[in-house]
Amino acid sequence: MKIVAFAASNSTQSINKKLVTYAASLIDGATVEVLDLNAFNAPIFSTDHEAQHGHPEQAKDFLSKLNGADAILISFAEHNGSYSAAYKSLFDWSSRIQKKVFDGKPVVALATSPGPGGAKSVLAAATASLPFFGATVKASLSVPSFPSNFDVAAGRLSNPELDAQLKAAVATLTA
Repeated sequence: MKIVAFAASNSTQSINKKLVTYAASLIDGATVEVLDLNAFNAPIFSTDHEAQHGHPEQAKDFLSKLNGADAILISFAEHNGSYSAAYKSLFDWSSRIQKKVFDGKPVVALATSPGPGGAKSVLAAATASLPFFGATVKASLSVPSFPSNFDVAAGRLSNPELDAQLKAAVATLTA
């Protein structure tokens, strides 16, 4: 089984990348590739750009990674209650190439933030919209107050209850 994991953020200090990398490490018996959205830095989506230049190679490459996976693990960054611009633009390009971006694959959706909200707004939006783009959402989990619940030095959740919930969520990808 091949799993693709990524944070829906282009921040080099992304707490969602730390979370999704840890979550990916919990998956036994699978080949896991953790993507960095910075490797797929496409221009901001625009129908004018599409008409003039076609689809950017970066979006094609990202979609190829998703298509090559058996399951997908995403941790959504929340910017002003919504998706990060980097993810939204790349997703928009991808959906213009292939409407069902997730192509029937099982997906676990995660989100975290420094505050107590745990990026629940973007997680709710993602879990509601993912099925329209071919995802089978197997589980979702919000991790609030990232600095209090994640040991950055150890690279893992320090809150035992959240850790157990995360382990149960990612286990749904290989069940």
